[in-house]
Amino acid sequence: MTGLCWLLVLPALGLAAVRLSGLERGPLVQLIAFTPYLAAWAPVPLGLALALRHRWAAGVAAVAALVLVALVAPRALPDRQPAAGGPPLRVLTANLLAGAADPETLVALVRSERVDVLAAQEFTPAAEAALDRLGLAGLLPHRQVNPEIGTTGSALYSRHPLRETGIRRNGGGFSQAYATVQPPGGPAVLVESAHPMAPATLARLPDWRADLRAQPPATPGGPLRILAGDFNATLDHAPLRDLLDTGYVDAADSVGAGLTGTWGPYDGDPIPPVTIDHVLVDRRIAVGRVAVFRLPGSDHRPVLAELTLPAR
Repeated sequence: MTGLCWLLVLPALGLAAVRLSGLERGPLVQLIAFTPYLAAWAPVPLGLALALRHRWAAGVAAVAALVLVALVAPRALPDRQPAAGGPPLRVLTANLLAGAADPETLVALVRSERVDVLAAQEFTPAAEAALDRLGLAGLLPHRQVNPEIGTTGSALYSRHPLRETGIRRNGGGFSQAYATVQPPGGPAVLVESAHPMAPATLARLPDWRADLRAQPPATPGGPLRILAGDFNATLDHAPLRDLLDTGYVDAADSVGAGLTGTWGPYDGDPIPPVTIDHVLVDRRIAVGRVAVFRLPGSDHRPVLAELTLPAR
């Protein structure tokens, strides 16, 4: 039983060390996405070690469990928001799974949630036509879109006028629509629909890491920025944390909703939900509410962030 005890304790300790150091490599990149589940499991080897009265193993297991829980638990707790006296801005991000997502559900969601900005990934010509047919242009009349067959397309739709629009293609081959949104009575906001490469295979890891590092950093002393999209990374991945450290806040994390899954089993795959879709906002922007919705036909869940901009 002592061998079994250490067999359970050491992996938890190893994961805690990798997560703290940010040195995830190879298959650990995928494993680290499931850190919240491993944090929930970490008390099991601790309980076994205590039951066996194995003090060394219990001590190691306690350290691993405390580290993992300390890293994960704050995502369920709301943070203090900045005093922002500007207009509201409701941002929705949705991965359309190569255009297969149900357009009626998406348009209904934009309407019912009074969305101001929609960031779409895996945006196709067929998806654009369907959304137009269902009246999205009447709700969000301004757009910067790059429809492409497959998974590389991108789009931004806005209730408010857009300027300085463009399309950026990252190293993984995915396009990212961007624009400056000008809400009435508020400051301009640079918004980009983010979609780094997924770390699906070992061969893709360099592009995944490079795509995350190439995302536009926050500009704390300059224009407001928002990145919304499918980042193919959780808050446990070091490259995403590095991006946050430039001056962004994860909207869901800031209101205590950071453990809500956005990708995984929604198209039938036997994968526990993980949180890889995010709305990252400048730290001067207040977050009031974050909600996650069902979108038939997609393997992702749309994420809505209700924001308040700082006064102009």
